[in-house]
Amino acid sequence: MTEVAPTAADVQAALVAVADPADAIHLQRFFKTGPGEYGEGDVFIGVRVPVTRGIAKRFAALSLDEIDVLLDSPVHEDRLAGLVILNARFAKASKPNTFDDVARAEMVRRYLAAVRRGRVNNWDLVDVSAENIIGPWLSDKPRDLLFELAEADSLWERRVALLSTFAFIKSGDATTTFELAERLLDDRHDLIQKALGWMLREVGKRIDQRLLTGFLDQHAAQLGRTALSYATEHLDAELRAHYRAQ
Repeated sequence: MTEVAPTAADVQAALVAVADPADAIHLQRFFKTGPGEYGEGDVFIGVRVPVTRGIAKRFAALSLDEIDVLLDSPVHEDRLAGLVILNARFAKASKPNTFDDVARAEMVRRYLAAVRRGRVNNWDLVDVSAENIIGPWLSDKPRDLLFELAEADSLWERRVALLSTFAFIKSGDATTTFELAERLLDDRHDLIQKALGWMLREVGKRIDQRLLTGFLDQHAAQLGRTALSYATEHLDAELRAHYRAQ
């Protein structure tokens, strides 16, 4: 008997089956979906992230076309599930024994298309995907794409640029993080400030604190208050006070 391929509708039905209306209200507030807020108009059905991840794991064989259907859904949890599945597909195609660079390139193309048409449009969606797809893809390639994204009008494209560098930081490379940070020093959107400070902090934590302090020696006075607070979080109190005073 031929096994029926899973569809986006199957994933959506599984999410609806465990949705909690009370959680939906909480999530819509938490992710700032009100008028004028960064997540304005986003729709939540009330499924927590660990549950969404569990459902996504059940549908790991979902095709790229069906993932696109999820990414174009108005429901936030559908888009999150689609990205989690795409992450897993990309990771599998990146392993030595299942390496498929053609498949990887197609997944990157589809991911970027979704980002640019506004479907990766909240901080959790960016954070769950950028470092797992764009970061590994660019690990051995020119990184011009990230500087293009950093110049975009879209907040989410700029955040994708920054969060993609987390993959480089984890492999001991801070160069692109610093280059992007210099481009985005004057970006005062709260979600860029937080991402910028977070990535700088991770350089100090995961690679070398001297790299972080060297950057701060040059740029602390230009960083926004939020970015500086995040970046210096793990420094000792005296050093933290020194940079924050600037």
